[in-house]
Amino acid sequence: MAKNCIGLDIGSNAIKVVQVKQAKRGVHLVNFGIEPVPPQSIVDGSIMNSGAISEAIISLFSKLRIRQKEVSICISGHSVIIKKITVPVMTADELEEQIHWEAEHHIPFAKDDVQIDHQILKSESGANQMEVLLVAAKKEVVSDYTSVARESNLNPVVVDVAAFTLQNCFELNYGVTNETVALLNVGASTSTINIISGGISTFTRDVTIGGNSFTEEIQKRLNVGYEEAEAYKCGGTAGDEVVPQEVDDIMQQQAEVMAGEFQRSFDFFLATNAEGQIDRIYLSGGSARVPALQKAIETRARIPLELLDPFRSIDVDESRFDMDYVQLQAPMASVAVGLALRSEGDSL
Repeated sequence: MAKNCIGLDIGSNAIKVVQVKQAKRGVHLVNFGIEPVPPQSIVDGSIMNSGAISEAIISLFSKLRIRQKEVSICISGHSVIIKKITVPVMTADELEEQIHWEAEHHIPFAKDDVQIDHQILKSESGANQMEVLLVAAKKEVVSDYTSVARESNLNPVVVDVAAFTLQNCFELNYGVTNETVALLNVGASTSTINIISGGISTFTRDVTIGGNSFTEEIQKRLNVGYEEAEAYKCGGTAGDEVVPQEVDDIMQQQAEVMAGEFQRSFDFFLATNAEGQIDRIYLSGGSARVPALQKAIETRARIPLELLDPFRSIDVDESRFDMDYVQLQAPMASVAVGLALRSEGDSL
């Protein structure tokens, strides 16, 4: 069995690292940690301060005493295009030759500016056609993320897409279900949606809204600094003062705005999918812990919602890990867990 990579989730608010070991008796947690990064280090999915990101990665690997260098990383946002396309039935080798030409019809970037990968979903879908999942990512963004990993003395051997890492994490912990489920990971600045039916991704979208919008709204409305607003958002304070009464109202109003954005994606899926239905929403990401957001999404969607537990089927040694910390930070670990399941040489 190929050795697992270290899952390295480079987020705009924090670096998340997960290391697991896959054995015959299941998956065991070896390492888990989170390191904050300065605000504006990553903006709209683009790395603006590679030095700060690299420092945070080096610091976290040092604290966790991880010596392994092989990591898997992921990208998301407008630099990634994921599309399900149909092409004439052909062999895998023929598709490998043709996919770049097929991609030109479906991707709004010049073919020389992107890296392309694909996965056959259905080798025969009627009318002598086959379904293929096409993924294209801007070379410039891939290069930025792999470069910052290398600057941190690491070897990035897998570059994944956030939507698929979520799916890997979900299927490890919940199995392949016959239900149609929406995986929603609310990051600091970008939220990722992956709707899965029968183990196949049927709809993906990255929405440029996330937990930072709570912080920014608190800053604006209460005229406070970033750190103070972050503390209020998380239910604490930056000192001994009491959390202003207005914070609850701001959180609820912003949660409604975010839920509305997510609902537009759900509505689009339901309108464009012949058998469109969503049986359950699994929520993850740092803002998954915000009760107002959980309630707003579930109320607006009228679909049962539960928090995705990325460690549900992973053996966590309670004598080695602070279980309170693991459980508190678990919502932020879903993408990193999905990345930690990858090995060098994996396909999509």
